[in-house]
This record gives sequence, structure tokens and C-alpha cells, in this order.
Amino acid sequence: MSKPNSTGPDGPTDAAVVGGAEPGIRPGRGPLATACLSTFVVNANTSAVSILIPSISADLGTPVEVLQWAVTGYLLVGAAVIVTSGALGDVFGRRRLFLAGLALFVLSCVLIALAGTGLQVVLGRLIQGAAGATILACGLSLLSVASSGAARMRAVALWGAAAAAGAAAGPVLGGVLNEFTGWQGLFWIDAAIAVACIAVTMGTVPESRDPDRPRKIDLAGTGLVAAALVPFVFAMTEGSSWGWLSPPTLLCLVLSVLAVIGFVLVERRVAAPLVDLALLRNMLLVGATGAILIGAGAIAALSFLVSLYFQAPETLGMTSLQAGLATLPLAAVVVFIAPLVAPLAHYFGTRPVIVAGFVILTAAFVVLAGVRPSWGYGAFVLPLIGVAVRLALSNSPSSAVATAAVKREQVGAASGISNMARYVGGAVMTAVVAGIYAKVASRMETGGAALADALAGGLSLASIALAVFSACGVVLALLVARRPAKPGLGDYATATSATTHTLPLS
Repeated sequence: MSKPNSTGPDGPTDAAVVGGAEPGIRPGRGPLATACLSTFVVNANTSAVSILIPSISADLGTPVEVLQWAVTGYLLVGAAVIVTSGALGDVFGRRRLFLAGLALFVLSCVLIALAGTGLQVVLGRLIQGAAGATILACGLSLLSVASSGAARMRAVALWGAAAAAGAAAGPVLGGVLNEFTGWQGLFWIDAAIAVACIAVTMGTVPESRDPDRPRKIDLAGTGLVAAALVPFVFAMTEGSSWGWLSPPTLLCLVLSVLAVIGFVLVERRVAAPLVDLALLRNMLLVGATGAILIGAGAIAALSFLVSLYFQAPETLGMTSLQAGLATLPLAAVVVFIAPLVAPLAHYFGTRPVIVAGFVILTAAFVVLAGVRPSWGYGAFVLPLIGVAVRLALSNSPSSAVATAAVKREQVGAASGISNMARYVGGAVMTAVVAGIYAKVASRMETGGAALADALAGGLSLASIALAVFSACGVVLALLVARRPAKPGLGDYATATSATTHTLPLS
């Protein structure tokens, strides 16, 4: 796994040279364009799919409960692949793996756009999860090795801006394309852009490798991550239907436990482990990673729920375009607050900022738990803005603490753990709350409640579950900043990009 630059306990590293005297080498236009454009497309695609789920369901006649796996499956595969794809790029060539990721992304887009069944959409999204994780892991590494010093961090900032812009624009772009071209339009356009990225990469981006990295790849660890997550998510999704003590649920949980045990045994023996288990004794890193997992999971889960609820004819009855536009105030809040986070954390300390973010998030879910069928969009705005404030306040400081809590040579491994946690949090929490939403709504409707009341009841209980998760985030946030070294500006610069990748040291 490539290692990011940072400010570690043993002294400043290259990432601290932000605005300093060393301008460094600027990346060429090719690496910069392909890295930024590809991450924009991947993140826009990721955030847009939830908006499209109701339309795909209506068009293909597939229940939303099945299409949920187009979201959770994507994240599950990403969790298993994100670290391994970076390691493969280090060994076999970052450009080669980047091109493979782009080609796989094109294939997945075509498969989804031509889908005649919901299961084909889910299959395409599983492939897309592997492709997206590979693009994000290898794309920025290519950009990073093409630059150095302050120029590298400026390039990373542009990449981070492209990632944020893609995530914010995805729901709107998905809604627009769905209205004018059908839901398939998003995937055709994504495929065309990925093809253009392939052409530019082949013509302008040089190959690079890490000659010092062990050539052995922990494929067993990758497989065991998937083996642990998939049955666990199945149990969380279907447990209320099967019965929490039923044989299928217990079997899924036992399989997950056995896979976790196998993972630990494998990681202790392989030459280049997927996860350095020694890092898990670092309570600051564990706390930061837990906070990252809960924060990312809460945002992903709420995005899925809100998309379904806003577009249900019995509730707000929005079109996909209107539902996408409804997310713009949240994006505006993140854009406004994000530049203030590093100064706030330096002035008040990371602990108050991270804790404040989770307190606000918990309060927002408590408000959402009071949802009624009579609520209009205006009633949702304040709690949704609270969620956006949390995203801005806690994400970057948590990532910065994770990099500052370990030694310089461990920063790459720590980033890998954090990256995986984001995917795991999104997959697990989306599955849990989607299951709650669907099962409560179904049970209430069967009991004679109006569908609008049933949907509101489902959203209410799902919000309570998210409030409980977020309250746990407050506890973890207190652990995160109990004794950390104060992150430097370099840590925040690294954290800007550490949501999906790591930076190689030059």
C-alpha cells in the first residue's frame, strides 16, 4: 500500500510543505486531468445511483429491497478491493491498474445501461465497485508520483475538490439525466467519459511502480474481508424477516465470525498484510477509524433513505430531478464550512470539533425521528443541514488524527484502514437502516396503516437507529482526541484526499 505524506510523531514529512519554500514539480496536464476527471465521474456515479433506484425499480419491475444491493454491494466490493488495488498498482504498475479499472468501469456501465432485470443492475454495480475502488486507489497515486512538494499538495487539493464536486453534483446530474434520457443515460455518459480518460492516460501518463514494496499480494485477506462482510450484511438486512434467532440469521453471523478469525490468522502470517494488526492496538487510530466508519455510514444510509422517501408518491412525491435538487443546500453547506474546519480545529482542538460534529449529527437524526406524513420539504431542511454540518466538521479532522496518531512509516497502512472503514460503514449501515425502513413500513401497512403513515414510521425508526449509531460516534470522538499530537496543516491536506486513497512518498 502506498504511503501518504504527513506530519507524524517523529517529525514533519513532505506533506507539511504546503505553501513553503519548496515549490516542487508540477504534474503534467495528462495525469492531472485524468486523475481529477475520473474521480469526479466515480463519485458522481456513486452518489447518483440512490436517486435513480425508484426509477430503476419502476422500469424493471424489481423491488427496492433487491436494488438496495446496487448500493450496498457496490460498497462491499469497494471495501474488499480498495487496499488490494493500491498494492497491485505498486507492484504491477499504477498506470496499468488504473487503465484496468477504467476498462472495468466502462464494462460495468454498459452492462447496467443494457440491463433488462434488476439482478443485472446489481451485478453491474458489483463490478463497478471494484472498478471505482481501483480508479480511486491508483489514479491519485499516478498524480502524486508525477509531482512533488507544494505542487503535489496543490494537485491533491484539486483532486479533492473534484471528488467533492462529483459527490455533490451526482444526485442533480442523475436527476437531470433520468428526466431527459432515462436512468440509463447516466451510465452511457459515464462510460464515454471513462473511454476518454483511457485515451488520455495511454497518451500522456507514464508508468510507475514501487520497487521497494514486497511483490506478494494479500489476496487471501481480500477474500476474507468479503467473506466476513457479505453474510453479516445479509443478516442485518434479512434478520427481521427471517427472525433474529432463526437458523439462516445465525448461520450468516457464524460465517462472519469464522471469516474474521480466519482474517486475523492470515494477517499474522503473510509478508505484506492487508491490515497491520499491530495498528489496532493504537486506540487513537481505532477511535478515529470508528468515527470515520460511523460518519461515512450515516451519510450513505441517510442518502439512500431520503431518496426513497422524497420520491414516494404517498409522501413528497418528488421527481428524481426534484429529489436531486433537494440535496443542493446540503452541498452548499459543506462547501461553505469545509475551508473553515482546519482553522477551527487548530484553534479549538480536534476533540471539540469532532465531538460537535457528532452531537449535531445525533440531534439531526433525533429531529428526523419525529417525521410525520404531513411534513413538506421545508421540515427536512434543518436536520439535513445538520447532517451536512457534521460531514464538514468531523470528516477531515478524524482523518487528520488517524494520520497524526502513527509513525511516518505507518501512515500508509493507517490510511488503508480508514479507507476500508468508509466503505464498510456505508455498506453495513445502509443495509441495516434500509432493512428497518422496509420492514417497519411493510408491517405497519399490513396492520392497516395508510402507506404514507407506514413510510413515515419506517423513516422514523430508521432515524432512531442512526441517532444511536451517531451517539456512539460521540463516544468514539472523545476517544479520538484524548491524547493525540496536534495535527499539522500537512495532516489536513493529506486528510482532504485520504477519503479514498493514499499518497506515495517520494
